[in-house]
Amino acid sequence: MKKKTGTGLKIICLNRKAGFNYFFNDIIEAGIVLKGSEIKSVRSGKINIGESYAVEKNGEIFLINSHIPIYKEASFSNHNPYEERKLLFNKKEINKLIGKVNQEGFTLIPTKMYFKKGKAKIEIAVAKGKKQHDKRHTKKTRDWNREKARYFRKSS
Repeated sequence: MKKKTGTGLKIICLNRKAGFNYFFNDIIEAGIVLKGSEIKSVRSGKINIGESYAVEKNGEIFLINSHIPIYKEASFSNHNPYEERKLLFNKKEINKLIGKVNQEGFTLIPTKMYFKKGKAKIEIAVAKGKKQHDKRHTKKTRDWNREKARYFRKSS
């Protein structure tokens, strides 16, 4: 699922469920540390970040539960598909994120992964989980907007 956007970004993977399950407070771009076989597999576009999240360990931010499949052409130097991957932030950004996660109850959710100038980047959202009634309201407004668009299309 590679798409080229007008800004020079080549989108590899989107997390569409994140917008339905979370309220986004802030969105931050981060680099990601990948091994050789991982970046080859990412370039093929078969990555999944739907169930992943980011946590703080020893003053660094790591991406947990992201699936990058094994690259078949790499023999003995292959990687673990569910390995923790380090995200590249400034120290000031790390401290700000840790403060929000610890004090205000936010979580770090990846929303999309893309290539920017040949480098793999990941977009992390500082998010708060939606309750069931919030999800129902989101679904209701989305359906209403769809019906409204259909009505206007038919009338014109």
